[in-house]
Amino acid sequence: MIPTGHFLVVAALLFAIGAAGVIVRRNVLMILMSIELMLSGGSLTLIAFARHHGDVGGHGLAFLVVAVAAAEAAIGLAIIVALFRTRRTANADDANLLRDE
Repeated sequence: MIPTGHFLVVAALLFAIGAAGVIVRRNVLMILMSIELMLSGGSLTLIAFARHHGDVGGHGLAFLVVAVAAAEAAIGLAIIVALFRTRRTANADDANLLRDE
């Protein structure tokens, strides 16, 4: 049986890579993918602790996180398409306003 600490280390690495991607990247698609990595790290933490305690509640909460991540991806992609249609760029620095100039 794999110790819970190993799962937590992988979850922390996923979250750290995602956080670094949000901070460093300027492309909105890369930021969206980094947020997905952060949510995956959080889900892995929930599942690791649920496995450690023998409770299925963490699995249900992780499923909820996956559903929220899917909704976030759909809404995020819609915003990116709207940004690209108006500004012709997917750069986060140009995303200050989504209105026509």
